[in-house]
Amino acid sequence: MLETFRRRLGAKIFIAFLGVILLGALVLVVTIQFTAPTAFAHHMGQGLGQGQGMGMGQGQGMMQTVYQDFRSGINEALGVAALVAIIVAMGASLALSRRVVAPLRAMTTASRRIAEGKYDERVSVSSQDELGQLGESFNQMAEQLEQVESMRRQLIGDVSHELRTPLTAIKGSMEGLIDGVLPADAETYEQIRAEAERLSRLVDDLQELSRVEARAYPLDFREVDVSSLVATAIKRLTPTARAKRITLTSSLPRDLPRFLADEDRLEQVLTNLTANGIQYTPEGGTVTISAERKNGEIQVSVADTGVGIPPEHLAHIFTRFYRVDKSRSRASGGGSGIGLTIARHLVEAHGGRIWAESEGEGKGSRFVFTLPVR
Repeated sequence: MLETFRRRLGAKIFIAFLGVILLGALVLVVTIQFTAPTAFAHHMGQGLGQGQGMGMGQGQGMMQTVYQDFRSGINEALGVAALVAIIVAMGASLALSRRVVAPLRAMTTASRRIAEGKYDERVSVSSQDELGQLGESFNQMAEQLEQVESMRRQLIGDVSHELRTPLTAIKGSMEGLIDGVLPADAETYEQIRAEAERLSRLVDDLQELSRVEARAYPLDFREVDVSSLVATAIKRLTPTARAKRITLTSSLPRDLPRFLADEDRLEQVLTNLTANGIQYTPEGGTVTISAERKNGEIQVSVADTGVGIPPEHLAHIFTRFYRVDKSRSRASGGGSGIGLTIARHLVEAHGGRIWAESEGEGKGSRFVFTLPVR
């Protein structure tokens, strides 16, 4: 019995309520027992002093009799009142304790179901007090766990799909060589090497993504010059742009301030965004890197005259493995779908924001990220 009270919150609340009621009743009884005689004698004395035709002895005897009757009546009334109060208090305590414990029991049941893998479990919230706030927080936690589980399953599926593409190409080429369908020349071996290189880059991208999402990397903050970052990105990607006959330019004001950031990580962000612009811009197009100071931030943008992004895809463009064209494969130049995700995490690690803008398909796109000046 004692162990049950120790392990049940409802029983503890019930005992606490009942203890308060009993303590109040005890204080009431003791107080009346001590104060009633004095109060009675005071009021009866005033009554006797004002009475006429009554002797002193007779008055005192009558007063004693009345006092005994009064005390007996008070004790009887207190006994009945205390019994009724205890019964009512027990019922009220039981109802209140159940009302308090019910949502906690619901959350306990829901948490067990979530632990079993049923992440769609939620609890009903019917109040705005602390218990209601706890229920809302529990539902938010359950929703986030459901999203994480969904992302985990999607990640496994996406990784399997991305790995299958180069592995299938390598397997097909090797089977062709064994069966004599493909010639054992330099071109065939170069195709196999290219697929193996794509597979290696994908593994490197996944490893980088895992580090970035877990923030398992240090940030080396030092003064950074935007013009230097842009010059490095242009120098690195100019051969790729020339191969596609794309004009790669920059537009920078002269008065941009230096700011504290990790230069290597920002070069990675700018390179990813610029390479993405070159990749989805047809021959003869233009990719322009620009920057400006706006509202106490450095705003860097990469605009292209490429294929553009439909409005319904803008909100998901930074999601890992997300592609606007679902039929585009890694082998056809679609990339792994990881570069923009890495860029988003790196910008947010610097306290900045990143987003994409586009007027629609065939109208180009613009990727913008901001960095605080500090």
